[in-house]
Amino acid sequence: MKSAALLCLSLTVLSCSSDKKIELFNGQDLDNWNIVVDSEDGEPKDLFYVEDGVMHTLGAPFGYLRTKESYSNYKLHVEWKWTDEPSNSGVLINVQGKEIIFPHCVEAQLMNGKAGDIVLMGKGATITVKDSTYMVTSEERRYLSIPKFEESSEKAAGEWNSYDITSVDGTLELYVNGVLQNKGMDMTLTEGNIALQSEGAPLQFRNIYLQPL
Repeated sequence: MKSAALLCLSLTVLSCSSDKKIELFNGQDLDNWNIVVDSEDGEPKDLFYVEDGVMHTLGAPFGYLRTKESYSNYKLHVEWKWTDEPSNSGVLINVQGKEIIFPHCVEAQLMNGKAGDIVLMGKGATITVKDSTYMVTSEERRYLSIPKFEESSEKAAGEWNSYDITSVDGTLELYVNGVLQNKGMDMTLTEGNIALQSEGAPLQFRNIYLQPL
């Protein structure tokens, strides 16, 4: 009986651990994030702000919010909505190094019509998708895009979309509104901060959380 009780307790603890959810956005403020802006005009806090439980970005100037904490081996959930004409943005994962406008990271693309593309940023960033290995090989050409698998699964402007991004031991999966749009292996960037871009047009984010794996 004692062994059975211990086994039951162990399974319960494991279940609770696997279900743990880390809220990256509390719906009230941006205390968990650093703001990086590519301009000296205006206040950084005006580029990103919280209203009615939703995170807003103006889209200009370029910049991003970057978590103060670093993460590895997780499933990240992000919901986004264009409030006007859709443009460009991105969810940056495993961000490392300096807080420059386009940091060393892997981007889950949010450009309209291209959500699900993988973008490698920074020299040395590498991933294998299907039978091809992609690598950024120079400082001058810092970006490399890998197209999504399927036709766009994005919703129209004004509707909420979901991104589910899994990064585990160098394997990356991108789901857009439940559709597997990309999968890669042997990713060299396996840990770092999470960041959300301002890159072109007003955009809203909500329900941003990750589950450790």
